[in-house]
Amino acid sequence: MTTFGSKRILLSSHTKGDCGITIPLFYFRGHDFMNSELIAMLDYLEREKSIKREILVEAISDALLIASKKNFTAGTRELRIEINAQSGVIRAMAKLIVAEKVTSAHDEISLSKARAVKADVEVGDELEVEVTPKDFGRIAAQAARQAINQRIRQIEREMIYEEFKDRAGEIVNGTVRRFDKSDVILDLGRFEGIMPQRERVMTEDYNIGDRIRAYVVEVQNGPRGPEIILSRSHPNFVRRLFELEVSEIADRTVELKAIAREAGYRTKVAVHSADAKVDPVGACVGMRGARVKNIVRELNNEKVDIIRWDADPIKFAAAALKPANIRSISGDAATKKIRVLVHKDDLSLAIGRRGQNARLTAKLTGWEVDISEDKTAEQAMESRTFEAAQSMAQKLGISEEEAQKLAAGGMNSIDVIQVSGADDIAEILGVDLETGQKILTAAQAVEPPAKASAA
Repeated sequence: MTTFGSKRILLSSHTKGDCGITIPLFYFRGHDFMNSELIAMLDYLEREKSIKREILVEAISDALLIASKKNFTAGTRELRIEINAQSGVIRAMAKLIVAEKVTSAHDEISLSKARAVKADVEVGDELEVEVTPKDFGRIAAQAARQAINQRIRQIEREMIYEEFKDRAGEIVNGTVRRFDKSDVILDLGRFEGIMPQRERVMTEDYNIGDRIRAYVVEVQNGPRGPEIILSRSHPNFVRRLFELEVSEIADRTVELKAIAREAGYRTKVAVHSADAKVDPVGACVGMRGARVKNIVRELNNEKVDIIRWDADPIKFAAAALKPANIRSISGDAATKKIRVLVHKDDLSLAIGRRGQNARLTAKLTGWEVDISEDKTAEQAMESRTFEAAQSMAQKLGISEEEAQKLAAGGMNSIDVIQVSGADDIAEILGVDLETGQKILTAAQAVEPPAKASAA
């Protein structure tokens, strides 16, 4: 029993709809079943569920019409249900054919009964009369309860879709209500949203009762009703956080040009301002980093890199790879491929953990990024060593392999060999002392370039 002001209304068991909203169901008593009880029910649903009264009246009317056609034994031709939304009175009306003798109780009314309603009616005329039976309340309540409940659930699902269909791309606040396998069901107030496993951040754990913010990816109006799909891993979740936190982005002084994200680990954001007086990176960072700290806190300490956007993809990529020290960078516009060379000490920093920095830079720029170690200096050294070894081999009468061994052992020129000992030469080459002495003598016989030119 539920009380509405001075009115009391009997309610049956409560049924929960697909959208998670509880619908109270009622039953009717006697011939006056739709007076105060109906008005109280309409008031309740209109106030508590925000369903318009005329929609409710139409839903109940449709349900009762179906029930009436199934249960009425007479007077069902062009049957309609008439509901007075103010008084709560319901009447069943049928348009019957006036007949001298009734052969079909469903379609006809006798002339005598017809003239009691309308005196000048004639045989063959159509006459709309009230056909509400005395037990209509019991019959209608039993047959229509499920139909009414389904219709109200449908109305509420339509309300969810209408309210949220234009909210895709927004951030909403919700409370974790329950889990459906790996999906998270959020209470958004009057409605529920679902955060599928694919939209979760795998580094985050959620508990029932947690208050969290999420991005509305889309609202799907499927056969089971609308589904509000939420996400915390979507790149646009970060975009919306920046728009909410950074006023310069909201008023378009600063433009967020590109974003690349590996949720839970790292995000790169490229910003630009057409106003030369505005520092886009500084605007996003905020005073003492306050703005970006708020975003990082919301992302549970996910690393966020804010980069100045550049129309030149080479310069843009170089900025995105910082703080790695880049020795050289080049690009091929035809293949949209950027080649980056870094010192071996910066290689792991440029590539990032599990290649994360390189992948995010590629997503941000839209170009393939190939990062490798710069071996130019080593190659130049190897070339000079090879040339020196060739020269020593010719002048000392030894093989190039022996000359390379001497160079690798620190004797990389004739001058060095000339002041070395025969035993040192023999030890590097792994030969006897006599051979070492021969090589030393050959080296001492070679005139220095300056003396040779003077002669």
